[in-house]
Parts: sequence; C-alpha cells; structure tokens
Amino acid sequence: MTGMGHAAVQVEFQPDRAAGLQKLDRFLPNTGLRYAKLRNFDRASGPSASVSALSPWIRHRLLSEQEVLQAVLERHTLRDAEKFVSEVFWRGYFKGWLQHRPSVWARYQQQLPDLLDNAASRQDYSDAVAGRTGIDCFDHWARELVETGYLHNHARMWFASIWMFTLRLPWQLGADFFLRHLMDGDPASNTLSWRWVGGLHTQGKTYLARADNIAKFTDGRFDPEGQLADEAPALAEGVIHPREQLAAPRFEPPQADYLLLLTEEDLTFGDDLPRGPAASAVLGGADGRSPRAIGDKADAFRQGALRDGVEKSGISADRLLHETANADLAHKVVSLAQKEGLTHVVTGYAPVGPTADKLAALGKILAQEGIQLHQLHRSYDALVWPNASKGFFGLKKVIPSVLRELNMPV
Repeated sequence: MTGMGHAAVQVEFQPDRAAGLQKLDRFLPNTGLRYAKLRNFDRASGPSASVSALSPWIRHRLLSEQEVLQAVLERHTLRDAEKFVSEVFWRGYFKGWLQHRPSVWARYQQQLPDLLDNAASRQDYSDAVAGRTGIDCFDHWARELVETGYLHNHARMWFASIWMFTLRLPWQLGADFFLRHLMDGDPASNTLSWRWVGGLHTQGKTYLARADNIAKFTDGRFDPEGQLADEAPALAEGVIHPREQLAAPRFEPPQADYLLLLTEEDLTFGDDLPRGPAASAVLGGADGRSPRAIGDKADAFRQGALRDGVEKSGISADRLLHETANADLAHKVVSLAQKEGLTHVVTGYAPVGPTADKLAALGKILAQEGIQLHQLHRSYDALVWPNASKGFFGLKKVIPSVLRELNMPV
C-alpha cells in the first residue's frame, strides 16, 4: 500500500545572514530535548516543524558552526542539547574525514562524467530524477528536492537507500543529483553520507529504508509496503584510500598589507581576522559541483549568499571575480593585487572540494608572479578535523573538550 503524494512544502530560505540569524533565533527553544524527540519526523508541515533547516546558511558560513553552538548552549545544557550539538559536529566530522582521505573525492569526480554519459540513455535513471518510479515517497522526495532545494535529513537517508538497493542505481549518480540541487550541498557531507548508506564509509554497515519506518516518521503520509528492497548488501569499491596528514593550521594573516579573497565556503571569514585587509575580492562563478548544471534553487541560494558576503564585506561590484578558468581567475587576482600594490592574498582554508581545487591552482600561478596565497584556518576546524580520521565516535567523545577550547558553556 502506498501513501498519498503531497506537493512539496515551500519553506523560506532567504540567502542572507540576517535571515539565517532570525531562523536560528526562532528555533533555539526547540534545540534541546524537543529536537531529540522530533528530529526524525518528516512531516507534511515542512522541515521547520522538527529540524532547524539552518544547513544552507551554515554550508556557506553565513552562520558559523561556532556561533550556532554558542547560541544553543547559552539556551540549553549540553546534556539536553546533545542531539542537536552532535548534528552540527557531523558536518565538521565529514569535512575532517575527507581532509584525511581526499582521494575519495578525486575518485568520485573521475568516475562521474562517464556515469552521467551512460545514464543519459537509462530510463530508470530518468524516471528516478523526475520522480516517476511509482514509489510515492521516493517520487515525492525527488520532486521536493528539485522544487525546493532542500530535503529533511531522514528523507535523504531513505531516498539514498531506495536509490541504491531498490532501484539499483550507482551511488555516484544519486550523490550528483543531491549535490546539484541541495542548497546546503557540501562535497564532504554529501559524498560521505551517500557512501555511508551504501556501506562504503563504515565498511559493511548499510542503511536499509523500511516501509514501517517511513510510515512512522512521515505520520502515515507514505507507506511503501511491498515496494522496497528487503536487504541492503554493502557496495564494494575495491580501492583503498590512503590516509593523508592534515595541513598544519595557520590562523594569522601576514604582517604586510594583503588582499582578502572570500569564497562560497566561508563568506564571513574576514570578520574574525585580527587585522583587516587593504583590499578585498570574492570568488564567484560556476562552482564545479558537477559536469551538469546546478539546480535553480541551489544556484539562487549560492548566488544570493555571495551577494550578501559582498555587501557585508564592503567589496565593490567590480571585485566580484567570476572565473571561466583557473588561469583567468589568477589573472584577475594578480591584476587586482598589483593595482593595489599587494603581494599577499589571504583566504579561508577551503576543505576538499571544487573551491580547494581552484585555490590550489591559483596559488601556483600567483607564486609565479611573486604573490603569496595564505589559506587560514578557523579554530573550529583546527580542533574538529584532527579528531575525524575514523568513525564519528572518535570526535563525539571529545566534543566537550572542543567546546571548552572554544570558550563555550559545557
């Protein structure tokens, strides 16, 4: 028996810091025991009924993890808010884990173009992304993702499980579908979450979507009894991803004057620097998430976040750098730095993903022109990432000490 489909719930996602702060303030009363009780429910009333839906702002660091945690722990004890606090740390965990094993992202990128080319002639793939599989809940979530740019986290897990184990589609294609359409699409969280469901992240441990679980946590909206796979055999990869040493964190900008370069990874990064820049620019343009076009909602939020970052930093419109190639971006940064008489460029340390790839190429070209690129860490990342090399429990057990290091109430 299947439940009745429902139109995607439209939730307000205004891509600016002020809207994120308002959303945080409204949800703060619910970040304690109420969150722990209701967070798994994907209800017809939308995500704000059970979860904060703050992830698009946190993904671009219009809101930082640190300030969200600070606000929560000023309102609740760590014991009462443990579930919400853990969810915030999961994002940092995935980023840190991928920093230790960047070959996971590199291999995913290498495989994706051929998989997408082959998928163009696959009716099962076309039906899945269009929401035409005949599985009501899955089809609803596929349409909801495209129409709103957001899915409840529990729905993401069900969707990924059905994609891999019922529809038997490659996990990489599902990860690409999410990364193109999610407003909070993050290379680490998205890639590793899909691999976790498929048994590649924690080897052998998979997540099986069950009809009774879906019925319970959608309040009976959906009940795909008899439509889902009844087993979830772990996927095999046949590749070992070596663990790499993390880059030593750096926090201080150079003593000399510098140009601040913002990216979509951290649009409030300059706010925390002890000394302001002599000039600023922001990296915009296509973000390299996928060989295919980014979804309208995801792209609109990203572009709006960039505009908000520009406005808050005082960067003039002519310093919004839209690159078409790494060499073109480097030329614009070099020209701007030389115009201002600067030989240092400072930016936030970008975790593994498209932005990090661009910055790596940029740094090499800048060096040829006698300009040094400084990638500086946030204290939060420097404390979290070293504890994220294995399972989440390794990070979870040190959360209190991390919070104390950040001068938060514990």
